[in-house]
Amino acid sequence: MDIQIGDIVKLKKQHPCGSYEWEVLRVGIDFRLKCVGCGHQVMMPRKQVERIVKQVRKSE
Repeated sequence: MDIQIGDIVKLKKQHPCGSYEWEVLRVGIDFRLKCVGCGHQVMMPRKQVERIVKQVRKSE
């Protein structure tokens, strides 16, 4: 899966704020994602992110 910094990923599960979309801030062995809805940031292992991503919207 080709995910780059700045891409917006849509996840299978909804964040408590109601948003499904997250912005990618860091890529590597771990991903840092920022919720588009509320701005909450999380770090997740690459394997987990690749499993839960439903759609990738490329940055321009």
